[in-house]
Amino acid sequence: MELSSKKKLHALSLAEKIQVLELLDESKMSQSEVARRFQVSQPQISRICKNKEKLLADWCSGTANRERKRKRESKYSGIDEALLCWYHIARAKAWDVTGPMLLHKAKELADIMGQDFVPSIGWLVRWKRRNNVGFGARHVLAPSFPPEPPPPGLTSQAQLPLSLKDFSPEDVFGCAELPLLYRAVPGNLGACDQVQVLLCANSRGTEKRRVLLGGLQAAPRCFFGVRSEALPASYHPDLGVPWLEWLAQFDRDMGQQGRQVALLLAARVVEGLAGPPGLYHVKLLPLAASSTTPPLPSSVVRAFKAHYRHRLLSKLAAIQSDRDGTSLAEAAAGITVLDALHVASAAWAKVPPQLIFSSFVQEGLAPGKTPPSSHKASEMPPVPGGLSLEEFSRFVDLEGEEPGPGVCKEETGTEDEERDREGAFEPPPTKADALRALGTLRRWFECNSTSPELFEKFYDCEEEVERLCCL
Repeated sequence: MELSSKKKLHALSLAEKIQVLELLDESKMSQSEVARRFQVSQPQISRICKNKEKLLADWCSGTANRERKRKRESKYSGIDEALLCWYHIARAKAWDVTGPMLLHKAKELADIMGQDFVPSIGWLVRWKRRNNVGFGARHVLAPSFPPEPPPPGLTSQAQLPLSLKDFSPEDVFGCAELPLLYRAVPGNLGACDQVQVLLCANSRGTEKRRVLLGGLQAAPRCFFGVRSEALPASYHPDLGVPWLEWLAQFDRDMGQQGRQVALLLAARVVEGLAGPPGLYHVKLLPLAASSTTPPLPSSVVRAFKAHYRHRLLSKLAAIQSDRDGTSLAEAAAGITVLDALHVASAAWAKVPPQLIFSSFVQEGLAPGKTPPSSHKASEMPPVPGGLSLEEFSRFVDLEGEEPGPGVCKEETGTEDEERDREGAFEPPPTKADALRALGTLRRWFECNSTSPELFEKFYDCEEEVERLCCL
């Protein structure tokens, strides 16, 4: 006995379902007659009528696959919708959205939502098909309205790199590497050494990246027992910046914040990268090799150096006051790379956001009104005592001068020479040492402080030290 064959189900695509609705609305055909025309059952036509509003919404959205016959809901519909929303934002900003980028973003969204989900290539193909995301060549969406011409007093947008216009000022970063003679003092440059400093900030000045300090020593004695993650800045045992490692960390940080940012770099830096860095959240915007515009405004770099020199001279003056007969050069000889790291971090924190923003505007790297130049003078540190404005200005720009006799341009001393400069080895302080130091410092404040407000800052420090001692 032959088994009766099942009736083959004929599913309609979205486009065909819209035709069904049009026939029912515009003609006097019954649901049964329309069902016979499309070779489907009458209950299927009835279900189409019940879902009329949803079908029309999918059709008008332009994102649904109009040839798809069944719409199965994904198990991870929340991730589907969130990724589709991010995709439309990315395309509106003319980002190059790739398959690996979508997989990476989907995984990030899943982690944020607390779902145990690992997207696969098959899932991505189905997601594209569900949401009518094209597989062909990439395209750039044109803006829905023409850009307005800049009013008088604004930097011309034509001066900005084309892709820079697609990012808000908060998401445009510039960075610069600079040499720093970290032990130099006015009038005596014989005992100075050089480190390399990397600075990075966004064009609004509201976000500064952690300072990176590079030196020739692989393991300076002053770092013994120091936890690198507890330091306010990073140290790299080379004068060259580890660009691939630094960019990868920057990309991870931006990914954790769900951001897409632009990073201005010198053309030689991008050309020197060994292959593409594989960034998902940071878009590199190299400035032309012929351009005189630095990726981080020169006035910002100079302000950092001015604050560093000012802070260093203040530190050396305090050392001199404790050691009678000690010259400035002798006091500077005891400054270690770890001291320089702390001073550099403090100096970078002192550079005001308004100076960074105004500098980006004047360099043509951010839109906005050009502020009066007189504002910048008030944002620089005061001239240290004993120096004229001209002498301090020359001291700030020390790295730009040709080295004279006896000036060392790199930190190349032997281990014995380094030991002489940094002193004998000292073990890390104990908890008891830290508590005794707190008592000494408080007693010193009690005998020398001129304001009770200083104790409020001391109490915060004391509380944190005591907390760490209890761990």
